[in-house]
Amino acid sequence: MKARKITPLITFGVMSMVFFLVSGWVSAAQDGKPSPNHAWKDGAEIYAKICAYCHDVQVGPPILNRELSPDYIRHMVRNGNRAMPAFRPSEIDDESLAKLAEFISHRSTQP
Repeated sequence: MKARKITPLITFGVMSMVFFLVSGWVSAAQDGKPSPNHAWKDGAEIYAKICAYCHDVQVGPPILNRELSPDYIRHMVRNGNRAMPAFRPSEIDDESLAKLAEFISHRSTQP
C-alpha cells in the first residue's frame, strides 16, 4: 500500500475547517446565554443551552453519566482543552458553573 503525502493544500483545508467549526461552536454557545441579569433555572438548562451543542452530537466527548467530579468539570469549563473553549466568568458565572458541575457530575442526569 502506498503512503499518501499530505500536501500543504490539504493541511490548509483541514485547519480552515477546524477553525470554522470551533468558531461556530463558541458562537452557538454564546448565543444560548441570555442577558447578564438572567438567572439560569438549573444545571440542566445550562447544559442544554451551552454544552449540548457539542457534547450531545459527538463533537465533544459525552460527559453525562460518566461520574466526572465537579472540580474537574469547573476546571475544564474555565480552562478549556483542545477544541473545548475556555468560558470566562462573563460567559458563565461561578454560581451557574457550580449548578452545571453538579448536574453533570450526577450519574443519573438526562438532557
